[in-house]
Amino acid sequence: MYELLFWNYEEGIYLNHHLVYEDIAEQKIIAGLENLPVDVIMNRLNTVFSNWEKVDDNSWKNSTGKGAFHVKTTPQSIQIDCYGTEGKTMDLLVDTMAEFKCALYDPQVPVRYDEMNE
Repeated sequence: MYELLFWNYEEGIYLNHHLVYEDIAEQKIIAGLENLPVDVIMNRLNTVFSNWEKVDDNSWKNSTGKGAFHVKTTPQSIQIDCYGTEGKTMDLLVDTMAEFKCALYDPQVPVRYDEMNE
């Protein structure tokens, strides 16, 4: 499994990314993070991955190739767990989240790819 995490900081707020990641994993509400339009984001993922098999409300499987992913949400975050997913698919997930100004935090590295780090 490969995790992709997304959240937005409130203006002027910049926290320790790994601590934010740990709090998200525990489903905590975090002071300093914006609420996300979770329903809109999930609808957008449905559109972008409409040619994938919908396993359940939060899971997709590539029926014509490799990979699957599952989305976990809080009011402030989107976590996408990728299983055997190709890099181009993960790039599409990152690009889709960028439409909502959500920067990627990659806990495997660990690095957050945002304007403060580029």
